[in-house]
Amino acid sequence: MAVQESHEQQAHRQPCARVDDGITRVFQLLGKRWTGLIVAVLLERPVHFAELRRAIPGISERMLSDRLTELATAGLVVREVDEGPPLRVSYRLTTAGAALEASLGELRTWAGVYLAEDGRCPEEFRT
Repeated sequence: MAVQESHEQQAHRQPCARVDDGITRVFQLLGKRWTGLIVAVLLERPVHFAELRRAIPGISERMLSDRLTELATAGLVVREVDEGPPLRVSYRLTTAGAALEASLGELRTWAGVYLAEDGRCPEEFRT
């Protein structure tokens, strides 16, 4: 006699769906360490390099420079030279970069509810 499988058992036998290409592209760029923090700081206003480094404790000059270059290559950040004297470089978000504001705001709201300061989900949401 055949035993009928539950819906859950049937679901476990089916292969997982492939991750969406758009989500893959987002996390390839924004999922790198420091990148989201850089964008979050630049959402407020254009910032000089030294000020940006001070706003993100723990980031090295080299890492900040590398991430800014990646964001500029992707078209999310523009590097602007202030002739001075002294010569200063500032960074600002492009229209595409600034469009991340709503998404980052949603993530901030989510973290306020579901992610404690220790980086763990509170017990009441672990069901």
